[in-house]
Amino acid sequence: MKERIIRAVAGIFVLTSILLAIFVNIYWLGLAGFVGLNLFQSSITKFCPLEYFLEKAGIE
Repeated sequence: MKERIIRAVAGIFVLTSILLAIFVNIYWLGLAGFVGLNLFQSSITKFCPLEYFLEKAGIE
């Protein structure tokens, strides 16, 4: 369940970032870059901040 939540949240953040970049300011693409960078580092280090918070909330 955690894996699905993490993927959903990442997708929502990327899509929101793209929409904000189109309608508000191009610099919102930095949010999409941050999400991508975080996904990349979590694949290497096996540490994901969202997974940590989900564990603390008792979601498995």
